[in-house]
Amino acid sequence: MTIQTYARIIGVLLLLSMIAGGIGEGYVPSKMLASNDAEVTARTIITSNALFRAGFASYLVEAVCDVALALLFYVLLAPVQKYLALFTAFLGLISTALFGVAEFFYFAPTLLLRDAAYLKTFTPQQLHTLALLSLKAYGCCGAIFMVFYGLASLLRGYLMFRSGYVPKLVGLVLALAGFSFIVRSLTYVLTPAYTSEVMLLPMFLALVVMTVWFLAKGVDAGKWRDAGGSLAPSPAH
Repeated sequence: MTIQTYARIIGVLLLLSMIAGGIGEGYVPSKMLASNDAEVTARTIITSNALFRAGFASYLVEAVCDVALALLFYVLLAPVQKYLALFTAFLGLISTALFGVAEFFYFAPTLLLRDAAYLKTFTPQQLHTLALLSLKAYGCCGAIFMVFYGLASLLRGYLMFRSGYVPKLVGLVLALAGFSFIVRSLTYVLTPAYTSEVMLLPMFLALVVMTVWFLAKGVDAGKWRDAGGSLAPSPAH
């Protein structure tokens, strides 16, 4: 395999991650959550249980893609600054793991809204409220830990900008998207009145730009090799 093949795989994984993430993190939750109406939310989850579970399954696809991307971006960017590229891989893995915790709260209503004997001590209204609270916790958990993914993206953008084998514009767009994620996370924690979903839009733009570029153009393999890039295994000691 060549670095150009790796670049194409990055493009494919970014595309899959966008589609799966759009379904699992955007479309399905928006169909399930009825603002602050616990009864309507619970009824929607029960009647659309297959769609609700499909949303979680979509996240699993996205998570696998993100783990693979953490490795591939390290391979791609290590020639620029090896340990900084490795740090971004760790950040990417941590952000995926932490969002996995958030996704548990998304999945928890399937445990609450069932006809199980051990749930009889709760009234239906209490169970509905707990299900809504769990979905709210899912959104909160995802937002407060966004800083890890944002920092990984900011540093990857910086490394791309410096690389010489990935266009500076691609790196700049990704770095700005990462910065917007960091700001979104910090405002959500410190000044929730000033946070906004609009802060997520730069990341969508960055993902589109990277997906198109890596699928259509890839990287300048010659410059990557000149920078010290190699896919050959390290000699045994």
